[in-house]
Amino acid sequence: MTSPFSSFVLRTRTRRPSAMAILVLAAAFVALSVSPAQGAVAAKENRPGKPKPTIVLVHGAWADGSSWTAVIERLQHEGYTVAAIPNNLRSLSGDAANVRAFLQTVTGPIVLVGHSYGGAVITNAATGLPNVKALVYVNAFAPDEGESPLALAGPDSALSADPATVFTFVPATLPPTPTTDLYLKRTTVFTSFADGLTAADKALVAATQRPAAFGGLAETSGVPAWRTIPSWSLVGTKDKIIPYAVQLGMAKKAHATITEYNAGHLGLMSDPRTVSRFIDQAAKAAVPAS
Repeated sequence: MTSPFSSFVLRTRTRRPSAMAILVLAAAFVALSVSPAQGAVAAKENRPGKPKPTIVLVHGAWADGSSWTAVIERLQHEGYTVAAIPNNLRSLSGDAANVRAFLQTVTGPIVLVGHSYGGAVITNAATGLPNVKALVYVNAFAPDEGESPLALAGPDSALSADPATVFTFVPATLPPTPTTDLYLKRTTVFTSFADGLTAADKALVAATQRPAAFGGLAETSGVPAWRTIPSWSLVGTKDKIIPYAVQLGMAKKAHATITEYNAGHLGLMSDPRTVSRFIDQAAKAAVPAS
C-alpha cells in the first residue's frame, strides 16, 4: 500500500512546485523557528510607547528664544516637540503668568526649562500645574519664596559691580524705576555675560540683546514650583553672572538632580550638546517611555 507520504513524494517529483508554494513553505519554516519568547520580545518592541513630553524653553534676560537655537535642533532630532516661547522681561509675576497661560494650552506632559532669569520665571509659572513633570535649570535662578534674582546673584556676580559700569539705563534718569529698561554694556557682555563665545558671537549678543525691566529682576518670588515638581540643575562652573556657588546652593535647596559642566553663563550657546543631553536625561527620568 502506498503511504500518504509516498504519494506526496511522487507528486512532488512529477510536478514542479509553484513560486507561491515555495513562499508559503518558507514563511511556515520561519514561523516555526521563532520561539515564543522571541515572539513576545518582537511584539513588545513593536508596541508604541508613551509619547515624548513637550519641551518648553524659557530664555533669560538680555536674550530671546534664538539663544536656544542649537539646543532646539538637537532636541528635535531626538524626536521632541519643542517650544521656545517669549519671555517678556517686564515683571517676574507678569512674565510667569504669561508662561503659565501657554503651559495650560499644552496637552500631555511638559518638561519646563529655564535659563538665567528664565529659571525664576519657571519657578513661579509651574506651581500647581500637574502636567509639568520636570523643571530644568540651566545656569539659572531657582528662587525660594521671598527671594529675588538680583539679590540672589550675590556680591561675586558681575551684576553686583557699580551699576553705572554694568548697565545702560533707559531712560537715563536715576535712580531707576521698576519700568526702567536695563541693557548690558558692551564690556559686560564681552567680559562676563557671553564668556566662552567667540568675539563675533559676543558682538552679536551685545547688538541683539533685549532689555530687562529693573522691576522684574528685583521682584521677589512666590511659592516655588520645585517644592512639588522634581527638578534638575545644570550648573556652569565658569559662570560670572550667577556664580557657581550661588547656582549650587539654589540647586541643593531645591533638592535638584545636579550636574556641573565647564561653561560660562551662556552655556546653552557655547555647549549646546551638553545642555540638550541634560534636558533629554531629565525628560527620560521624569517621563519614562514605558
